[in-house]
Amino acid sequence: MKLFLKILKYAALILLALIIVLLLIAFYNMRDRHRGYSIDIDVEAPPPGTLMAGFAARTITPEVVDTWTDVKGNARYNPDEGDTFVDVTGTGRFDAVWMAGFSNSKPAKGVYDDLWARVMVLDDGHTRLAWVALDAIGMFGCDVIDIRKSLPAELGIDYAIVSSSHTHSAPDLMGLWGPGTFKSGVDPGYMEYVKSRSAEAIAEAVSNLRPSRFRFATDSESAASQITDTRKPWVINPELRIMQSLDAETGETLGTLVQWDNHPETIWSRNLMITSDFPHYLREGIERGVWHGDSLVTSGLGGVAMFVTGNIGGLMTTSPSVGIECPFTDTVYYEPSFEKVRAQGLSLAQMTISALSGPDATEIDRGGISLRARSINLPLDNRLFRLGAAIGLFNRGLTGWMQFRSEIAFWQLGPADFLHHPGELYPEIADGGIEAPENSDFDTGPVEVPPLRQVMPGRYKFITGLSNDMIGYIIPKSQWDTEPPYTYGYESRPYGEINSLGPETGPLLHSAILELIIGNELITPWSDLH
Repeated sequence: MKLFLKILKYAALILLALIIVLLLIAFYNMRDRHRGYSIDIDVEAPPPGTLMAGFAARTITPEVVDTWTDVKGNARYNPDEGDTFVDVTGTGRFDAVWMAGFSNSKPAKGVYDDLWARVMVLDDGHTRLAWVALDAIGMFGCDVIDIRKSLPAELGIDYAIVSSSHTHSAPDLMGLWGPGTFKSGVDPGYMEYVKSRSAEAIAEAVSNLRPSRFRFATDSESAASQITDTRKPWVINPELRIMQSLDAETGETLGTLVQWDNHPETIWSRNLMITSDFPHYLREGIERGVWHGDSLVTSGLGGVAMFVTGNIGGLMTTSPSVGIECPFTDTVYYEPSFEKVRAQGLSLAQMTISALSGPDATEIDRGGISLRARSINLPLDNRLFRLGAAIGLFNRGLTGWMQFRSEIAFWQLGPADFLHHPGELYPEIADGGIEAPENSDFDTGPVEVPPLRQVMPGRYKFITGLSNDMIGYIIPKSQWDTEPPYTYGYESRPYGEINSLGPETGPLLHSAILELIIGNELITPWSDLH
């Protein structure tokens, strides 16, 4: 009996020691990577004056060396099913580039087109703003802060924004899409490469600063047939929002920024090639023109083209059920293919170029930048995300008990407003249409009202998601649905909540953004100035 008690005592001590070690590991993994870091910026626009703009682009394409054989053709690497890899690197292991989006355990087989860090820098003589557009699934805020801290002071950057396109065919930068559920797919070397290339592009854009004038335009309807909403209520905003920068002296295009509310995932889930998806052809068409064989169909604008993603929760996509018309023939593509992706990107480029030359475009040659940005803390209610943070699957820390630091920003230039949020916002929060369906988890009416775009005072209202962070889906609280019976007669829980921080994310972000916009006495409606 004494021996048994002694063994039990030692077992208890070992178990206690193990628990302590695991807790210490968890606390270390959840440590704040940038302790004390906070953004709190208020900049009033100076009197209208000369505006400067500079653009640059750096490739961030990964090198895919080791490849593999997908025996079942299911786009998932599983050696137990006979999948094999080719050890080109000679390391004796599969040095895979794990692709983010759709599912984990999806190694790339090669590169179809380059991925990019494309940058615009604006300067009104008082404020210098940098905006990086990445071809990436998303980037955590701590990694964005790393980029900011790496910028030399002599660049004079007052605020840097990093937005991800959310392409589903780029390397994992978050940890969710590795070889297994609890194995990160992030290659630290590639992550550092993306950060350094982003910083290089910012520096080059600063060196390229030129006196500039700006043209703003929208196309509200032409792209409507290219998007579907996969979750009720059906709310879609198909508008293309466009900003073109032209050299004030030569008239040449310095750069063109396009914002659209759609997932760059048209190539769909079985693709194993690295690609930026439709933004590749959109940018190429804007820069070089739209060609049909050897015939130039639409002249390009030149300069550096940038694509940024809008409000894509819900979710906004070009699924195989959505047909894309070829801009040159009567072919309509439904099944995922690079022909479909090309048709979509080039047609969007044509819409962009046409809108900029249309009668409703607005041009300014003088102006000033007003800017507001805030750090915010958001509760981490998602248990899977908590576990991911604890075991180090996510390389991001907490700022308090189960709280993530994130960020929002709002700035104005002439007739245009630019709002930046950190996730995949359900479009009804931005544009209206929130419902309180029967059987939702919370007995409440719509919380996130009024719609954000309604309170933005400018004529052109850019809302860009996945900016300065990536926190997943931002869902109206009255539509939150994890417990049966489910809303709208669904037989199973709808997709979205599993990749959201929690039900309070929508209300908290909406409230913080309203305060950022409405509470900003520096913000003056464009209509009041003209």
